[in-house]
Amino acid sequence: MHMQDETCSHLWQMANVEHGFIITEQCSDTKKIVTYFSYDEPPLEEYRDGEHFWNVMETAQSIRFDLQCSKCKKVENFNDLMGLMMCTGCIEECEAFKLMKKLEPERTWVYVAFGFLPADERKQLSKEQLTILENYFNQRRKSSTAKSRIKIVGHELVKSYAMCCAEVIRDLHLLSLTPPEVK
Repeated sequence: MHMQDETCSHLWQMANVEHGFIITEQCSDTKKIVTYFSYDEPPLEEYRDGEHFWNVMETAQSIRFDLQCSKCKKVENFNDLMGLMMCTGCIEECEAFKLMKKLEPERTWVYVAFGFLPADERKQLSKEQLTILENYFNQRRKSSTAKSRIKIVGHELVKSYAMCCAEVIRDLHLLSLTPPEVK
């Protein structure tokens, strides 16, 4: 095991990448919506689990990953991250929209990190994890020709998740469950 240096200026890389699905289900009785990561394709038929009668509403290919510092070897787990959405400014009263307008002159784009649903029952990303994720994306942008930055915020800044028209960030390599070949 490597010692982690808390004074390290971390250089984050993806590690422990797992391919699977994000599955969204709704209970036909209670109307409760849940999301979860699965290695298997979703169930084809509705099923009962305790008081709930679950139906699959949507599935999407996804990945689960950790970020690891290539310098001090610190590992941060992101199993609680369902996905990222880029704020499109759809609701003016939304705190994410207000932040987007404030950061627009600096060429900083606001991305919202969403954990699994229901949000009030599931662990969400911590402020430290949001900062680490933001640093990871901005480190990658520094090595490109991009002259903009990314600000990652938690879902609590979104006024209404159901009304939000933010764009889900998709990975082009998720068209199959096998990782892309490195050339």
